[in-house]
Amino acid sequence: MGKAVNINKRSREGFGKEDEMQEFKPVKEGKVREVYDNGDSLIIVATDRISAFDHILKNKITKKGAILTQMSKFWFDYTKDIVPNHMISVDVKDMPEFFRQERFEGNSMMCRKLEMLPIECIVRGYITGSGWASYQENGTVCGIKLPEGLVESDKLPEPIYTPSTKAEIGLHDENISFEESVKVLEKIYPGKGADYAAQIKDKTIALYKKCAEYALSKGIIIADTKFEFGLDENGNVVLGDEMLTPDSSRFWPLEGYEAGKGQPSFDKQFVRDWLKANPDNDLLLPEEVVEKTVAKYKEAFELLTGKPFQA
Repeated sequence: MGKAVNINKRSREGFGKEDEMQEFKPVKEGKVREVYDNGDSLIIVATDRISAFDHILKNKITKKGAILTQMSKFWFDYTKDIVPNHMISVDVKDMPEFFRQERFEGNSMMCRKLEMLPIECIVRGYITGSGWASYQENGTVCGIKLPEGLVESDKLPEPIYTPSTKAEIGLHDENISFEESVKVLEKIYPGKGADYAAQIKDKTIALYKKCAEYALSKGIIIADTKFEFGLDENGNVVLGDEMLTPDSSRFWPLEGYEAGKGQPSFDKQFVRDWLKANPDNDLLLPEEVVEKTVAKYKEAFELLTGKPFQA
């Protein structure tokens, strides 16, 4: 963690004039996020872009990026006793002058650099979505045998870990077994694959259990979510990426929850539903759908944190 401390100290003390005037370009650009190289650290910016069905839509969802960043910050702070994470700061005053523009305010996170592990760590506490479809076919989810008699949206007896490979943009992730995740990691880290695979599985389930219990006390069911981990310079497993946002998780309202049917959710379901109902949409949403979507994101943030969202 030495590097992170030094960066934070340097950024708080202020940069020289050359640093202040430097313009940054993203070194990596995803569907909704931009990553900037800040020397010993990264600055991850969650934009207001929204994607659905592997397409970036033409609309922006106002303040979505800031809501997601602040939600990740909340969870990173809440779980640092379980596993260290990559967050250094979400205050643009700690970042180079270039990031002290309005478009970066609230939606930018300075992070430690990690060597990311090529596994999406998915944990499911309830049976829904593709898991429910698979269970109906053969009683399993990602090859894991589940008890008979479950209905849609049922809570599972214990959370299950269903890892997947990370796909490039435009391609779909592929579900793999825990044993296959060991093999994937062993190829890259000979002699350490089993250890890393076990660590990320155990940390994924521990994170889910703690956060799901907390969320339930605030009126939100976390049906499933995904985490990503990386290695720091000493080979330690560190939590990276985003954490427990409506973009990476399935949040349901506790009020009105009833197993045996699909549930409403705190995410971009309005967007998906409208796109399905309007196949000739040209990837442009009506303003009403945009407003409903951002309202859902804000509602989830405010329920979980107990604070009003302030842009």
